[in-house]
Amino acid sequence: MNMVSEITLDFDRHTRTGLSEALMCSGKSLRQLQSILDEVQHRQAAMLLTRLDASRAAALKITGGSLDYDEISQTAFYQAGEACASVRAEVAVISGGSSDVPVAREALRTLAFYGVEAQEIHDIGVAGLWRLQMQLQNLSSKSVIVCVAGMDAALPTVLAGLVPGLVIAVPTSVGYGMARQGETALNALLCSCAQGLVVVNIDNGFGAACAAMRALRMQHAFPGPKS
Repeated sequence: MNMVSEITLDFDRHTRTGLSEALMCSGKSLRQLQSILDEVQHRQAAMLLTRLDASRAAALKITGGSLDYDEISQTAFYQAGEACASVRAEVAVISGGSSDVPVAREALRTLAFYGVEAQEIHDIGVAGLWRLQMQLQNLSSKSVIVCVAGMDAALPTVLAGLVPGLVIAVPTSVGYGMARQGETALNALLCSCAQGLVVVNIDNGFGAACAAMRALRMQHAFPGPKS
């Protein structure tokens, strides 16, 4: 089958939105992925790949170089995206538990692709509330916090009631029984009473990082509250 009929890449997305097209690898054949990367290499463009398992990452052929691959987050860079030079704000990516780390790393890698360095903090879920309390002064200084949590996903709601920055919640599929592969966490966050809490889809660290990028670019357009 002709690959042209299956693939139409959007190389102008960064110009329109400030965010480049990313390649979600799950559901795509190795032949499709290789065809896309061949076109990316031909144009000397940068590409972020997500949901890329290690075996297919090893099978992809890169001319004159290699993919920057991270097995934990299942993400890869081809070259690097354009750094967001206007972003000077502090960003943090935090997780409720160690099982949430892969999703948090997807967010961190997405931010890194755009040249945004974020602080990484793990295992501060509310089951041991003192762990969050130890980080509050630090987190209160952040403009944007991507907060990744599974099970009942209580951490983003608690955090959003304690810090002034934008909190972007990522429910994860971590849990069992009534956790329902993250549906309980998602529903709990959508019902949160914390003001201004932003919620993305289950396990969507990539989407949370993109939301953070948009917020960071707009931060100077909306002045803070008067003192």
